[in-house]
Amino acid sequence: MYRTWNPYIPQEDPMAPEAAELLAGTTAQLAPDPRTNRLVPLIAGGVASGEILAALALEQRWVIAADRRAFVHLAERAAGSRTAAAFFTSLAEGETLAGEHLAAFAAASGVTGEQTRAYVPRPGCQAYPAYVSWLALNASPADAILALTANFSAWGGYCARIAEGLRRHYGFSDEACAFFDFFAQPSPALDAQATAAVEEALESGRLNTGLARAYGSLLQSYEAMFWNSLGETP
Repeated sequence: MYRTWNPYIPQEDPMAPEAAELLAGTTAQLAPDPRTNRLVPLIAGGVASGEILAALALEQRWVIAADRRAFVHLAERAAGSRTAAAFFTSLAEGETLAGEHLAAFAAASGVTGEQTRAYVPRPGCQAYPAYVSWLALNASPADAILALTANFSAWGGYCARIAEGLRRHYGFSDEACAFFDFFAQPSPALDAQATAAVEEALESGRLNTGLARAYGSLLQSYEAMFWNSLGETP
């Protein structure tokens, strides 16, 4: 889930700028090489087949459901931190809304109910949500926030390019593109929640930036694996 970094930073709080800088710096440090994602340029350019678009919708159906449950679990684990719990709750609610938008994209891609029931997901596509679930079980909520937000930027950028390509080259409607529009649009409120949660973790000494960056690096690798596995012939 992508959100442009434009956080609200209270001027009277000296820790907030440090938190915002850490988030922005980690996002920049972990930004993937554009060449690692071979599929998104094909969709953006109208070259990807209808079968790939259908597979994207089917894979995302699995991803959204898994990520929502992982974020709910992280919110429960972060119950001792009001700011972290609020952040993960917002993510879980966002996944629920995204799942509703996904239905229109799947329909526009020609996905039938029978295909949905029979579809077997690709291992390379499901490595990302599997690792998010691992983070939900094993990572500290504070470290997970830093790792996830660093990944959201890349994901959102991909969604923006896909939405443009679907409209320009495939003739998809706004409703059919709403799934990707949702993740591509900025959310200052969510940015502020992430900044507040990281700020609180810094103040309490609960943030391990080295681990968080390692988690974020793995997430970026699994993100690339998702797209490249999707573009391969099954």
